Amino acid sequence: MGIAEPKLHGCPSMTAPLRRVLLRAPREDDLRFWREYGWRAEPHPAGIAREHEALCELLAGAGAEVVLGEVPVEGDPDAVYVYDPVLIADEGAVLLRPGKDGRRAEPEALGIDLARVGLPVAGSLDEPALAEGGDLIRLDERTLLVGLGYRTNRAGADALAELTSLDVVTFDLPHWRGESEVMHLLSLLSPLADDLVVAYPPLLPARLTQLLAERGIEIAAVPDEEFESMGANVLALAPRVALVVEGNPRTRRRLERAGVEVVAYEGKELSKGDGGPTCLTCPLLRRF
Repeated sequence: MGIAEPKLHGCPSMTAPLRRVLLRAPREDDLRFWREYGWRAEPHPAGIAREHEALCELLAGAGAEVVLGEVPVEGDPDAVYVYDPVLIADEGAVLLRPGKDGRRAEPEALGIDLARVGLPVAGSLDEPALAEGGDLIRLDERTLLVGLGYRTNRAGADALAELTSLDVVTFDLPHWRGESEVMHLLSLLSPLADDLVVAYPPLLPARLTQLLAERGIEIAAVPDEEFESMGANVLALAPRVALVVEGNPRTRRRLERAGVEVVAYEGKELSKGDGGPTCLTCPLLRRF
């Protein structure tokens, strides 16, 4: 009997220990388009590069194999937020179709990078389907939560149901400040364990709040003053081990009271495009 090849992909949940993750380093030439892409301020090239390198080192120190995307997406500073262009499903990578026009080239580029590191492409979304990874949450092995709003539409959710073996459950996202600002589902909620999420309850869809209660999932609530500083944007490195951007002290205390070990990274420059740890990482493999 031959030796089985090591598994290179699979994320049956968003909280199992992170074993392999893809990131994309910021490119200085792309950062000059920060206004066109709606970043809140101009990122400092040396500072954002330093923060990204430190984040990669932190993830490697936590036990994850870090791989870097190499295919450039010219003129697109948002390409650093690698969670959005693809869904890592059981069948392989599903290349999405971002609702933000300027990001439409990202899925193809990321698909090339994924093939290079051993991940098969299981399918892709075509017009009129729209979906961004920030609106997709794997609640458990069977359930994919999909937020419908300005970046992800019903056709996108239907396409994901066809391309994967997952049960797709949709929720309408709030208008908030309209199309010009990002309001992803992951802006509102991040899983931390089978029975725990961190979330901002005032903006959660009512049906989603009910679903969490039905499944016995506790909410660690983000206070009002820490919502816009990405208090709810948290990456689980393992069950009840959370990677957060520095700041948000009240949210951190609430997480720690819920039994969560909190690991923080500096993201002053990386977050100027409204992207936190879930946005900056594309988990490829999670397993116990």
